[in-house]
Amino acid sequence: MSGISELPERYDDLPDKRRFWPAPAGTAEEGLGMLRLLTPEIVADAARTQIQTGERVCLNWDLEKLDPPGFGRKAFEHRVQWVALGAAFDDEYHFNPQQSSQWDGFRHHNAPAPTSENADRKLFYGGTTAEEIQDPNSNRIGIGYWAKKGIAGRGVLIDYLSWAEKKGISVDALSQHVVSLDDVLAIARECKIEFKKGDIFFLRVGLTRTWDAMDAQQKKEYSQQSTPKHAGIEQSERVLRFVWDNHFAAVASDAVSFEVYPPLNPEYDLHHRLLAGWGIPIGEMFDLEDLAETCKRLGRWTFFVSSSPLNCARGVSSPPNCMAIF
Repeated sequence: MSGISELPERYDDLPDKRRFWPAPAGTAEEGLGMLRLLTPEIVADAARTQIQTGERVCLNWDLEKLDPPGFGRKAFEHRVQWVALGAAFDDEYHFNPQQSSQWDGFRHHNAPAPTSENADRKLFYGGTTAEEIQDPNSNRIGIGYWAKKGIAGRGVLIDYLSWAEKKGISVDALSQHVVSLDDVLAIARECKIEFKKGDIFFLRVGLTRTWDAMDAQQKKEYSQQSTPKHAGIEQSERVLRFVWDNHFAAVASDAVSFEVYPPLNPEYDLHHRLLAGWGIPIGEMFDLEDLAETCKRLGRWTFFVSSSPLNCARGVSSPPNCMAIF
């Protein structure tokens, strides 16, 4: 596919480290971004090596959580009603995918792209403009491109929460608790994880546990914050080099923002660099509790991942509809 064969092997080989936009504008190749790494060969190898016991774990958190949601987002609504009185029910869902487990699509977040004429210019992946995204006739970089074949490959879990607890480190997922790259690498060494091209990287920091331990008033106070705080991986050039050099097809976490928020090092904001810059999907608020327990019990930290985003051509984000198979 366009651009993947020419993928620079190393971060330091990138001519422009802020963006890698190899595919023609408006094409399916552009719409897939780094998901193009999930070739039939990569997926077949993942299925062959990872599906051993047939155990399945779903990674989707309850649709109504976070409840109430942050950032002023509309709360989840579910209605059950008769469609044929006395014979059948239908249901209606009204929700913002960003409230709960979700993939951030490329339409979700832009990045600064200043010019001498316009210092405030911002662009989405591929150079897509806000006007294109709001155009009802344009599906450029819409999440519908992902839905055509889905997301499938080898998943790798870095269970930071369990590692931190063993070391007596308390983790509040709704604070600016930083997961350093050194921590990630230490966990990978301890678990004998060797990353492979096309891996889907998962990081557990414990949001679902933090949230479920809060009372109603604490949840309300969180939702009313104009700038809430979220635990996550550090922003640094080292993290960018780590992500690029391992050629991850996607990254995901149970954290609200994947990266620590508000950013402590905005120069290396990961939403700017991964989503808008390189076309790497970011998953957030995945439920990784059962996944972590299964990994511990089986003594393995890799698995097959299958995810089917919503088939909405102009979609900005989507519930992951994701499962891990061991």
